[in-house]
Amino acid sequence: MKSNAKISHKQKCGISRRDFMAAAAALTVVPSGVLGRSGNVPPSRKLNIAGVGVGGMGGGYIRSVSSENIVALCDVDEKYATNTYKRYPGAKIYRDFRKMLEKEKNIDAVVIGTPDHTHAIIASMAIKMGKHIYCAKPLTRTIYEARMLTQAAHKAKVCTQMSVQSDASEAQRILCEWIWDGAIGPVREVHVWSNRPIWPQGIERPKDTPPVPAGLDWDMWLGPAPYRPYHPAYVPFKWRGWWDFGTGALGDMGCHTFAHIVRALKLGHPTSIHASSTKLFPETAPSASMVHYDFPAREGMPAVKMTWYDGGLKPRRPEGLEDSRQLGAEGLIFVGQEASLLCGFSAGSLRLIPETRMKDYKRPPKMLPRSIGHYKEWVEACKGGKPAGCNFDIGGPLTEMTLLGNIAIRMGQKLNWDGENMKFTNVPEANDYLHYEYRGNLTL
Repeated sequence: MKSNAKISHKQKCGISRRDFMAAAAALTVVPSGVLGRSGNVPPSRKLNIAGVGVGGMGGGYIRSVSSENIVALCDVDEKYATNTYKRYPGAKIYRDFRKMLEKEKNIDAVVIGTPDHTHAIIASMAIKMGKHIYCAKPLTRTIYEARMLTQAAHKAKVCTQMSVQSDASEAQRILCEWIWDGAIGPVREVHVWSNRPIWPQGIERPKDTPPVPAGLDWDMWLGPAPYRPYHPAYVPFKWRGWWDFGTGALGDMGCHTFAHIVRALKLGHPTSIHASSTKLFPETAPSASMVHYDFPAREGMPAVKMTWYDGGLKPRRPEGLEDSRQLGAEGLIFVGQEASLLCGFSAGSLRLIPETRMKDYKRPPKMLPRSIGHYKEWVEACKGGKPAGCNFDIGGPLTEMTLLGNIAIRMGQKLNWDGENMKFTNVPEANDYLHYEYRGNLTL
């Protein structure tokens, strides 16, 4: 399906570049009417929370909000979810999220920890029913889904949060304060790398067809994805490297790392993207890749180039970095006009380069409000508090940015992007990757 044919103008595609930048830069309090919340849960009452996809990371999400009432749990893999089921004996158990949402009328909020390809259909139904949403990153598997969910949540005035825990970190606040203080001067270049993938990628589809394990509803697991026979190469966890189900190394970690860059540099939509990688296979992400994003000048900041590396690839060591210091398994380098900034994901990991600059730098005062905690932000928002830090107005565009890189990897050529109208302008066939036809009668 050519998604751009269905969604081709501002009124239908949603968030403009200006709105995106405003949301991405906002670390201060936003009036509740801007981002929306239903406000139907009094602060004195615990939320009634349901979980969908609770065997893996979803089980961890549920534990992180277990101060509230866990009233229902849903998973298509009974064995994988057993430990979570045992932890909450009072929760109603379901295999089909649709039945759960239709039957359990007391649900206030839904936590989604399923594979990427089912996020959108679950969240969409819950949002239409007025449920608050916490969703694993990336928000969706396709750019179209991300745009639609962002709009739907905004319109429904439900409280949302995408699972970018780093967005609530002290490190992110310090990073923004240092860059905005001019610690390294204007930034025109950023490098970000990950130790992913830690699952198989760059492989062909298995040819054997072993039986489906007892307790797994394979048809429900596939959801909107095209049908294929069950194989342990997909379930559990290994689904991340398969394009039909996951979004590869970039999709797994891009939202986490790009969140720092978007906040600090106030980035909106990129204007172009191109990528290179190891051998491409039709159904899986490559074993290693580099993705290059170009962003225009904005808000007094110069145009900037951002490069992503995965599969063991790393950027060139910055000039001035002492020989004994390693870049680490993952991190970021901001290259400024006057110095560089090496950034890990803890508050003590930020280092100005060269070291003399670090020693001489007078730290600015704390200018940004600190987070009350990633999960608590969402719970408090659902009860009438401030919008959560990575609500869908922020997490949706962040997901779009990440997924653009995957399309560039698959196309193998430079792509010019019109973010406002959600389309590639120089390679029309790239727009085919914005979305796909769902299997069966599933819809957003």
